[in-house]
Amino acid sequence: MFFADQNLSLEKCPALVLNADYRPLSYYPLSLWSWQDSVKSVFLNRVTIVSNYDRVIRSPSFNMKLPSVIALKSFIKPQSNPSFTRFNVFLRDKFSCQYCGSNQELTFDHLLPRSKGGETNWGNVVTACSSCNVKKGGRLLKNSEMTLNQKPYQPSTEDLHKNGKNFPPNFLHKSWMDYLYWDVELEA
Repeated sequence: MFFADQNLSLEKCPALVLNADYRPLSYYPLSLWSWQDSVKSVFLNRVTIVSNYDRVIRSPSFNMKLPSVIALKSFIKPQSNPSFTRFNVFLRDKFSCQYCGSNQELTFDHLLPRSKGGETNWGNVVTACSSCNVKKGGRLLKNSEMTLNQKPYQPSTEDLHKNGKNFPPNFLHKSWMDYLYWDVELEA
């Protein structure tokens, strides 16, 4: 959904933050800064303004269009091995149960249950809905009569970015579209 800039409250005017290579710092959650942080970074000369909202901010001594897309002047090297977090496991597994495909009431499932010495790591944990998690219980996968849609693996940051592109935020400003890839029409 697109918003008419001039009618938007300032709190609803975040800036899309790009790395120095003009790629978003992250896709999910999308790398956004508040209008205050983006304006402050402009004045500290840490970013380049790539695009603006039609919205103007004013003070007694100056006025400027509010940045809608900014690029960092210094490149931030992406982390090559993402942290093992619940969110990143869900993102790796595209927010769906690895047994039935549901996206409701998601939890972790240990393929080798912790009660049998299973560890909580990338290779042993998958996303499961509550029903499938209860159905599998403390059994080994081979004894559960259940099958996995995808084996667990340690994703790269690029894997998580690719999956994050499938989950666009609730709002997208038109000036962001050239930097986000889910709606860009490719030339033949």
